[in-house]
Amino acid sequence: MQQNNTLLQEVILLGFSTDRRVNIALFALFFIIYLITFIGNVLIIFIIVISHQLHTPMYYFLCILSFVDLCNSSSIVPRLLCDLLSVERSISLSACAIQFYIILLMAGTEFILLAIMAYDRYIAICRPLHYAILMRWSVCYRLTAFLWITSFVMFVLPPLVSPVPLCNPNQINHFMCEILAIIKLTCYHVYSSEIMILVICFISILLPFVFILGTYICIVSSVLKIHSGRRSKAFSTCTSHVTVVALFYGSAMILNFGATSPYSTKRGKYISIFYNIVCPMLNPIIYSLNNTEVKEKLKRKNVV
Repeated sequence: MQQNNTLLQEVILLGFSTDRRVNIALFALFFIIYLITFIGNVLIIFIIVISHQLHTPMYYFLCILSFVDLCNSSSIVPRLLCDLLSVERSISLSACAIQFYIILLMAGTEFILLAIMAYDRYIAICRPLHYAILMRWSVCYRLTAFLWITSFVMFVLPPLVSPVPLCNPNQINHFMCEILAIIKLTCYHVYSSEIMILVICFISILLPFVFILGTYICIVSSVLKIHSGRRSKAFSTCTSHVTVVALFYGSAMILNFGATSPYSTKRGKYISIFYNIVCPMLNPIIYSLNNTEVKEKLKRKNVV
């Protein structure tokens, strides 16, 4: 994003309401959500790092997921909390751009990361004898490099290399610098930008989602062939991941594939609450509640 001949210096985020009582109530709500998000994700990272028994590829990628959720939430909620208590909700163009790129990078990273985590579960269940070779640490590190590089190239690099000029009015009906809201400020016709977003979303959301579905079809097929006594344990290792995928991909598809709808700009900020704020809070809760090893480690550290 860059300034154009209108010398646009800042963006005004309209947020949710102008009623102070409503904003105070929202401040309390989002503060509690962020507190749970921060503590939950930091605990997951801390437990995995200090526990040698959890130094496995599955928990390694879970640690990255918690880091991504922490970064995504921290790039949005603190600013939102300040705006809820502020009369003037303006954000400089440079600060808006930083938030814009962080959100893109973290969202793109999580799409690919969830696909990699599904691949890890596929290898562990469908090809257990080859797991130590196919998911050795050198492979995990290469997948991590692929994860961040691909996310940057696919999501951040295009708008960074070809920024679009922004025109007045500089108000957006949102609480953050989200892409579908920002394109409404472009000086050009937004139709071409929305088509480009749909193409990128197809590649970055639908393709990984189809890959995840394929892996779980293979997983279910393999689990049904094993002894019934081992089925519950095999399924339990996938329950948390399936839940996170359903929540994250479901809200992402509703948000992004409704980009051309006239109603999408109004409902987009409300879907973004779940997509960018609630999901990062739920992920550590889902993984800790459904994972026996994580719960045991938390109990040993007197956390729960």
